[in-house]
Amino acid sequence: MANFIDMPKLSDTMTVGTLVKWLKKEGDAVKSGDMLAEVETDKATMELESFFDGTLLKIFMPAGSQVPIGAPLCAVGKPGEKVEAPAAKADAPAAAPAPKEASAPAPAAGPKTESAPKPAAPAPVSAAPAPAPQAPPPSETESSAPAGRLRVSPLARRLAEEKKVDLSQIKGSGPGGRIVRADVLAAETAPAAPAARAPNSGVSSALASGPASTRGPVQEERTVAVSNMRATIARRLLESKTQIPHFYLDIEVDAEPLLQLRAQLNTALEKQGVKLSVNDFILKASAEALRRVPAANASWEPAGPSIRYYGSAHVSFAVAIDDGLITPVIRDAHIKSLFAISSEAKTLAKLAKDKKLQPAQFTGGTFCVSNLGMMGIDRFSAIINPPNAAILAVGATVKKPVVKDSRIEIGQRMTLTLSVDHRVVDGAIGATYLSALRELLEKPALLLI
Repeated sequence: MANFIDMPKLSDTMTVGTLVKWLKKEGDAVKSGDMLAEVETDKATMELESFFDGTLLKIFMPAGSQVPIGAPLCAVGKPGEKVEAPAAKADAPAAAPAPKEASAPAPAAGPKTESAPKPAAPAPVSAAPAPAPQAPPPSETESSAPAGRLRVSPLARRLAEEKKVDLSQIKGSGPGGRIVRADVLAAETAPAAPAARAPNSGVSSALASGPASTRGPVQEERTVAVSNMRATIARRLLESKTQIPHFYLDIEVDAEPLLQLRAQLNTALEKQGVKLSVNDFILKASAEALRRVPAANASWEPAGPSIRYYGSAHVSFAVAIDDGLITPVIRDAHIKSLFAISSEAKTLAKLAKDKKLQPAQFTGGTFCVSNLGMMGIDRFSAIINPPNAAILAVGATVKKPVVKDSRIEIGQRMTLTLSVDHRVVDGAIGATYLSALRELLEKPALLLI
């Protein structure tokens, strides 16, 4: 009897998964542990594993489909065995096709594309009038129609943006003409169309090719269906901002001792390939401050209700990726050295950007750090990442006049803002936590003990 493989729950907040591509095809022999397909969840792109030995008899869902948890994906059994898709479970909705992009009015200059539009070059000046443009024949694909809309898988869209491929010039080979990853890769190697010649006018060629002649809309107006990740971010942050009573505390830290120690360590350990970042010190100091003020290492539990206090400091940090952001977790950060945290943070950040994090690597955090200092943001207030009771927003280190020993000097200051869940942490606890954090950052040698 054939074994059915259903869409698994690959993250704690996942409700549906997007079937990016199949790694096996019908008729292929498979073994337990073989990877069958790639599935995009609300957090990462992960591989679907086979738990059976046999032959891949039937694929029920095509690549690009959005499939609810528990819906059948394929069947594995003995060669030649006949199999049909099982009836849908009563509590599982039917699989939905991949989200379509809502059409928006397209400019007359050209067809709708996913990349920023290039202004159409005017036709060369000629004594005879240019022939009127002809409407495309009905047989052309949906993506080539000026007023149509593109049907593109999320993975294909990201790949096209990375490789600068014009999606409007691609004929999709997926279901219903949908553009998939293979189409983008094939289009990447195709020769580019020759550029249109500039018109012959009274304006010099230098001026004609200058900025004024290339101005156009900042981008083409369009409505794009959100990814699973972006939809989850929107839902969770809306819940956080509307259900959690936020309040904010901020302090200014003297960052000069930290920057000096960091420079000394990086110089001394350069040959060993060690390079510490400011964020590494922040993560270590945040964990150590939670050890000193454990009341901040807690979360609100609605059932009861009750407050849960954690025995370990599992510090997460925000990483920006294509679809939004994700928060990898450094577990037991309170017992790890600064160098161990630095190494682990770099590894997790790379996995996050490659969308290769496993669920255990981005769940279970008890405190979160969001750092926009490297982007030049002096200060900001972050939204709490539930179920955490607090999140630390880290701003840039800036040079400014400060008063030391009744004298005005040039100092290096960093602003830290703590967003707090007032159901769990009161102002006094939040202030005590920030005081401990300030001491650790202004005396960074304490982080090496």
